[in-house]
Amino acid sequence: MNGAAINYSEIVFRLFAAVLIGCIVGLDRNLHGKPTGMKTMGLVALGACLATLASMDFVTWRGGYSTDAVSRAIQGVITGIGFLGAGVIVHDRNTEHVRGLTTAASIWVTAALGIVCGIGTWQIAAIAMGMVLLLFLIGRPLERILHKKWLSKSNEERDDIAKNDE
Repeated sequence: MNGAAINYSEIVFRLFAAVLIGCIVGLDRNLHGKPTGMKTMGLVALGACLATLASMDFVTWRGGYSTDAVSRAIQGVITGIGFLGAGVIVHDRNTEHVRGLTTAASIWVTAALGIVCGIGTWQIAAIAMGMVLLLFLIGRPLERILHKKWLSKSNEERDDIAKNDE
């Protein structure tokens, strides 16, 4: 195979895989009423995949592209996506509550998944996607259980302190 050969079916597959993964991540955000959804996350993953593929000159076989160029593209995507993620983080000064951190992290990991699709490392993409889905599935219920336990311990400690002060 020479350096000018472009396997369009492989490129299309990588692009569709990135969009699909982005949409799956976005579906969770959408179902939880967050400001990003399937379209946004699909576009983030697609853009990251396109930037990665472009840095590889759309060559889909190993050794046919400059790893330095790919590295610079990945750095640029990760840096740029940080600004997009920062835009969804909101700090309420009245309540000192911060919202949007999970959505921002979802945007960031979706870009990383798009990069992995662009490179074509499917096993890593599948493992990472599975981990994201696992976090989305068990993360919220586990956080609630732990939060309740911590709050009940804090309340018990306060009650003990109050009894000792009497």
